[in-house]
Amino acid sequence: MSFKRFRRIVFRWLLLAALILAVVVIGLTGWRLLNSYERAVLPTGYDLAVNAKPASGVTNIALFGVDYSDGQARRSDCIMVLSVDADHDAIRLVSLMRDSQVEVDDVGTTKLNHAYAYGGPALAIRTINQTFDLDIEHYATVNFVQMAQMIDALGGVTIDVHENEIEETNKFILEYCRTVGQANCPIESAGVQELNGAQAMSYARIRKNGTGDDWGRVERQGIVLEAMFDKVQSSSAAALIDLAPKLLPYVTTDLSVTEIGSLVLGVFSGGKPEISHSRVPADGEWNYGGQSNAYIVYDTDLAARRIERYFYEGVSPEEQIAEENGQGGDDKVYILQ
Repeated sequence: MSFKRFRRIVFRWLLLAALILAVVVIGLTGWRLLNSYERAVLPTGYDLAVNAKPASGVTNIALFGVDYSDGQARRSDCIMVLSVDADHDAIRLVSLMRDSQVEVDDVGTTKLNHAYAYGGPALAIRTINQTFDLDIEHYATVNFVQMAQMIDALGGVTIDVHENEIEETNKFILEYCRTVGQANCPIESAGVQELNGAQAMSYARIRKNGTGDDWGRVERQGIVLEAMFDKVQSSSAAALIDLAPKLLPYVTTDLSVTEIGSLVLGVFSGGKPEISHSRVPADGEWNYGGQSNAYIVYDTDLAARRIERYFYEGVSPEEQIAEENGQGGDDKVYILQ
């Protein structure tokens, strides 16, 4: 046998071995994913009020952060829409203000975050679709204790804590620590530091005593999400395979393993995706109103147009406002590199 032929045979056997290994790894990973998260399908035949959108590789998913008491979901105090754009390898997040004044079917005028308490994810999705002319058909829910556990699974997150945020944050850390079985761990000083899950979630949820009301809370939630994305993006492929089964048990979603895999493969097909975050209403486009000025009131049709351009054209609400004012781009939307 010639050396060339021997080398060709060895190469083919190595290639076959690599393919078998890949199949085994993918199969085991798929099995681990299949058994590591809670799938909760939406009610059959329920009308989600899905609006027609132009054909594209964009998939929009509702994200809810909720409180649980005695096993029952309360209001969704964190509401976001995740837009996965496989055409442009981009992931875009928009925060929806929880106190937004909206109309909820069979309820009437109320706050956006009440829809989840009245009818779970199905009614919450329907309300978002109706209010913002969206095409959401899927959701993922995480309760805040689970979010703390997810952050711990990531090894913590790096956050720049301001002096005026420490006292308010420490009020809630003990509660989270007890829930997840940790010792109390208050934040001792301001500055850039590594926060564990209980510290990070307490930081993300404060809004009183000079910490920025609901607007400051949304900003802090975005900061924590950004820090989590940084951790995920800096991980190796092997680490991500190991990490996925650790994170998914803390998520409830109607997405199947196949659907999750398809979304991930689609957006990572061109390499590491661009990730950005914004919110509606934008600065200067809202007022407090309603009973006791408890609602955030704004033009939801305008907000819907802002979101559509952001998701389907990649132009953030802040950039849209800058365009309308005859200015250049705006750096308010942070991009995770």
